[in-house]
Amino acid sequence: MVGIILASHGGFADGIAQSAQMLFGEQENFAHVILTPEEGPDDIRNKMEQAVAAFKDCTDVLFLVDLWGGTPFNQANGLLEKHPNWAAVAGMNLPMVVEALTQRLTNPDASAHEIATAIVEPAKDGVKTKPVELMPQASQKQVAPKEIATKQAIPEGTVVGDGKIKIVLARIDSRLLHGQVATGWIPTMHPDRVIVVSDSVAKDEMRKSMIREAAPAGVKAHTVPLAKMVEIAKDPRFGDTNALLLFENPEDVLAVIKAGVEIETVNVGSMSYTPGDVNANNVLSMNQKDVDTFHELEKLGVKFDVRKVPTDKTGALEPILNKAQNLLDEQKNK
Repeated sequence: MVGIILASHGGFADGIAQSAQMLFGEQENFAHVILTPEEGPDDIRNKMEQAVAAFKDCTDVLFLVDLWGGTPFNQANGLLEKHPNWAAVAGMNLPMVVEALTQRLTNPDASAHEIATAIVEPAKDGVKTKPVELMPQASQKQVAPKEIATKQAIPEGTVVGDGKIKIVLARIDSRLLHGQVATGWIPTMHPDRVIVVSDSVAKDEMRKSMIREAAPAGVKAHTVPLAKMVEIAKDPRFGDTNALLLFENPEDVLAVIKAGVEIETVNVGSMSYTPGDVNANNVLSMNQKDVDTFHELEKLGVKFDVRKVPTDKTGALEPILNKAQNLLDEQKNK
């Protein structure tokens, strides 16, 4: 595994490391070092060397630094002279760090040089404007289609592959398509489509637009109402589609399963608090209807995978439901 070191003037590297680990969870062989105003070149070099020494089973090191020609870069460059298989990339931003961690996660055998090459374009692509017309003309890209369309180029009734859409992940996440999904789950599960399944979001043009724009390169993102998802699941023309489904709540999952969508396992990621809920843990808030729905899904044979990001250990849902039920009972008896 390649060791990754973020280095910067001031606390920039510390902050960006914290942001990256919010998306990916705690990372091994991952360090961040900073040059404070009272320190000199030897200080930041010593921090880099100490970080490398702390890495385990690591032969390659990749430095991501803030500024080409700055002290952190120059000291990293000095270390590279003794280790030609190491690499450094300047112009660090969060998309660059995210892509480096993604490359390492999905290809553990990749070298520092290979990862360095792979992260440059995503770092550039992370610079965007709103409104989009403010971007320099050469940088503007085609906007993805607004809606998921039935395979119009394929005659109705045509069977593609085995005629069944492949659901690579079904996730409950009230935030829907956000950083942890885009940078963690999508590279891990390799869908070619992300489908947000929600009646309310399907009616909200602003949220639909934000979901389309949040999709990483090479993956189409769509928002459909529940009834449309049932149609898609039964349409044999989607037999070659690998889909990652996102639901806001367990009730929507139950509704589509009862309507015939085959979902064997549900990843329970995040459920935000609304008035009347109880906090079952730091990311899952539930009301009585949610608890009852999870139990009903369990009776239908659905399995649960409680994880925020792919690198987390799978947790059990039952203790969380028990805690939520106890809190709801206490709330009711007050």
